[in-house]
Amino acid sequence: MSEDRRSILQMLSEGKITPDEAERLMAALERGPQPASGPAPGARRNVKYLRVVVDTDEGHDGPTKVNIRVPMNLLRAGVRLSSIIPPAAREKVNAAMAKNGVPFDLNQLKPENLEELVEQLDELTVDVDQDKTKVRIFCE
Repeated sequence: MSEDRRSILQMLSEGKITPDEAERLMAALERGPQPASGPAPGARRNVKYLRVVVDTDEGHDGPTKVNIRVPMNLLRAGVRLSSIIPPAAREKVNAAMAKNGVPFDLNQLKPENLEELVEQLDELTVDVDQDKTKVRIFCE
């Protein structure tokens, strides 16, 4: 066992980190060191895509693989286009979303708000690893 893994397990046993944090640290160790040409820690990188990857063998028709890569520019264009939605239509959409438990206001959707969201997405990583299904959502 490497010294790094031992340190992670020690911090976990002392309650200094959560099991999820320990898992992320272990995964980072498996990926190995990032190239020196990459962004410095804390530096802002240019996120180009939101990726969703699904690999499952639960279906009766054989394995299913999904690999979706959504360009962030598509999200940005969508936000700019939302400004041309007539106010009455926006209110109907807001009401329908609220009725379904989604408290979202299209009137507050502005390009500058999206950039803040994109900055936060930069650090997004969701991994779901079940018996026959693996799902990953991340930015690149």
